[in-house]
Amino acid sequence: MATNHDPLAEYNRRRDFRETREPKGKIGRSRSNQRRFLVQKHDATRLHYDFRLEWDGVLKSWAVTRGPSLNPEDKRLAVRTEDHPLAYGDFEGTIPEKQYGGGTVMLWDTGWWEPENDPEKGLREGKLTFQLHGQRLHGGWALVRMRPRSGEKRENWLLIKEGDDAASDDGETLLEDHQTSVTTGRTMDEIAAGKGERRKHVWASDKSTAANLRVGAVDTPPKRSAKGKPPAFQKPQLATLVSEAPEGDAWLNEVKFDGYRLVVAIGGGKAICHTRTGLDWTEKFQKISKALAELDCTSALIDGEAVAVSKEGSSFSALQKALKGGGETRFYAFDLLHLDGRDLRRLPLIERKETLKRLLRSLPPSSTIQYSEHVRGNGPEVFSTICKAGQEGIIAKQAEAPYSNQRTRSWLKIKCTRRQEFVIGGYSPSTKKGRAFASLLVGTFDKGELIYRGRVGTGFDEERMETLSAAFAKRRRATSPFASVPREIARDAIWIRPDMVAEIDFTEFTDDGHIRHGAFEGLREDKEAKAVTLETPKPATKSSGKSQAESSKATNAKGGSTAADETVLGVRITHPDRILFEGQGISKLDLSRYYAVVADRMLPYAAEHLLSLVRCPQGGKGQCFYQRHASDGFPDEIKEVPVEESSGETESYMYVRDAKGLVAAVQMGTLEFHIWGSRFDKLETPDRLVFDLDPDPSVDFDTVKAAAVALRDALDEIGLKSMPMVTGGKGVHVIVPLTARAAWPEAKAFAKTFAQGFAERDPDKFIATMSKAKRKGRIFIDWLRNERAATAIAPYSTRARAGGPVATPVSWDELSGLKAANSFRIADILDRIESGEDPWKDLAGIRQSLTKKILNKVGAKATD
Repeated sequence: MATNHDPLAEYNRRRDFRETREPKGKIGRSRSNQRRFLVQKHDATRLHYDFRLEWDGVLKSWAVTRGPSLNPEDKRLAVRTEDHPLAYGDFEGTIPEKQYGGGTVMLWDTGWWEPENDPEKGLREGKLTFQLHGQRLHGGWALVRMRPRSGEKRENWLLIKEGDDAASDDGETLLEDHQTSVTTGRTMDEIAAGKGERRKHVWASDKSTAANLRVGAVDTPPKRSAKGKPPAFQKPQLATLVSEAPEGDAWLNEVKFDGYRLVVAIGGGKAICHTRTGLDWTEKFQKISKALAELDCTSALIDGEAVAVSKEGSSFSALQKALKGGGETRFYAFDLLHLDGRDLRRLPLIERKETLKRLLRSLPPSSTIQYSEHVRGNGPEVFSTICKAGQEGIIAKQAEAPYSNQRTRSWLKIKCTRRQEFVIGGYSPSTKKGRAFASLLVGTFDKGELIYRGRVGTGFDEERMETLSAAFAKRRRATSPFASVPREIARDAIWIRPDMVAEIDFTEFTDDGHIRHGAFEGLREDKEAKAVTLETPKPATKSSGKSQAESSKATNAKGGSTAADETVLGVRITHPDRILFEGQGISKLDLSRYYAVVADRMLPYAAEHLLSLVRCPQGGKGQCFYQRHASDGFPDEIKEVPVEESSGETESYMYVRDAKGLVAAVQMGTLEFHIWGSRFDKLETPDRLVFDLDPDPSVDFDTVKAAAVALRDALDEIGLKSMPMVTGGKGVHVIVPLTARAAWPEAKAFAKTFAQGFAERDPDKFIATMSKAKRKGRIFIDWLRNERAATAIAPYSTRARAGGPVATPVSWDELSGLKAANSFRIADILDRIESGEDPWKDLAGIRQSLTKKILNKVGAKATD
């Protein structure tokens, strides 16, 4: 391309501005620190797409004959044309026939671009690589200049899509699916006819058209009629996952709801609830449908999310339970696509939301239908607050953007957790009696292949396991649906047809691309399996004009970035600001540091004892589950050991050796540690007994304390010393330390006989059987924790309850003055450590065991 001291001289030479309304060529100034890109669909002598990149005050331009393709195998010819002025980026309309480029011009896509190499050098040497952030074009792209043929004057380049998450094998659908303007929503025919313009002329900017659309468009709706028809279903706009929240007032920040996306069509006295793929789920959401059908409008198309209303919060798991059991649901409306026969999608989001809010005003505050509020600007601060509240994340939306029926960069999602959909392709069978499977084998699709992403073995209750097992039985197949699976996993796997989508919560991906610490949240019946691809965060939108590094630094200083990981004892803590305990402001980082400090007190009783963990990835307010066995992706700090169970089968169990192990468990979302009564290397001989005094709710704590003292005295009589521990709940554990000599059958026989004999001496106050019906007004002396594989809460472990109480060792004198078993919090424990207070300091010096003499005193016989 020939150069000129005036880069727009050629542009101006070719046009008669008395005839065409195209803007005159003047060197322009960028509107922001972001460089604009755009694609204009141009029906001139032949249809083509003009691709333009802002650089050095002008738009560098190429005519792409067949238009851009998302398939990296497609190399589209892009002929370099003259530079255009920046003002051309707003041009949409018609150019007179006899003028240069005569024909219809549509603004087909617009956004901003990031060069990956030096643009000046790239233009000079013939290779320009960059990232696009548009409404339709995303990801990495390249422009590569072809070697010119002899005598060829024009510059021929190739426009090529890079192979990334935005790429697709079906490159043609990009152009087929998008036939309208991104700014005015008009087709080429409507632009050519001047439809939507205030007056018919040869061109219209997006601003004039948008202004015309707003005049009387929604403020003066037509007369209501019960005969209105529900609008046709529209594909919902989808958000792009990014690494951090954008800054600036250009963005509206909303809560990211955790439920089912619904596009609801209203008209003719009914409301049809469509899933994001167009399925009619009105029957599932009858209450929502009925409430929306009563809105004061002829017709409407509303975009929103259905969530559950329960003690568990608005989690996806809670929603599934609500749908199955008839629980309460709520619909949060966040966008309005049509109203009373008018298509509102081309209007700015802020205007659509204002109209939606007016439409919903007639509903009572307690209605099933709620308006999704937003905060304008302050994205990082909003994100930080939402994460601390235990929510899933936020959706940031450009306030002035039109609605687009696809995934765009004008809607961004920023997650507090790593959570997404995976396709179930098989399962590992369980050797444990009563368990249908050990873990799910899951993956995502990439270029038509199902790529294995790991195993998920937690998050299942009995009902979920039965449901999944029944579904698997109908889908079994002989061969693996995955492109490849590690041999040791594939060896015993059972394969199924890959058409079930599971929502999985996890902490991160391992180096080999497998999910770590995955927990099953539920099935996604509203999503097609083939559409499930790996979702990885894109770089954040730099709307404030700051560099990405500056933006990240500012966000981290405010505590709002998911990327602001911390380390404790060398263990990486993700989402360190997530609040874990309601009402106490205790974050994940706080809890990690607590266990690093308390480890010296806790490990003498918990180290090298097999563990069961209570994991709550979303904190105590979210869903929690009990994990007994080790699973894939556990950190190295948590050790594994094979253990033969009573069934004769062998399973992997967990234990920790040091403080790093405790911290690593917190990184996995652990809020409670439960331990076996024996070390893993002396598994058959317990080193303690636990008598758990579990009171009926009608029994006060003073009575429980008195019972603990009475139990202590009874143990003293037969020669066994004991110490108390308040559990962090409502009871007291009386702990009997042992030298590990007697085997589990003797320990269990002793505990059972002793507890029953103690209860028989005062049957009005005590009971030694589990029957809740017989427990009323009495204290259950739970001796069942004294058998192989039974666990009890570990000393100094937090509890997954409001306030974060701690299971705390106390002295007998201290116990008498306590008012409740959940009196101690993390801060209290840290104060005790700092002061040097250790009520169990003499416990290590106690040497006692279950001798034959002691067993004979209570008449215990090991018959198990």
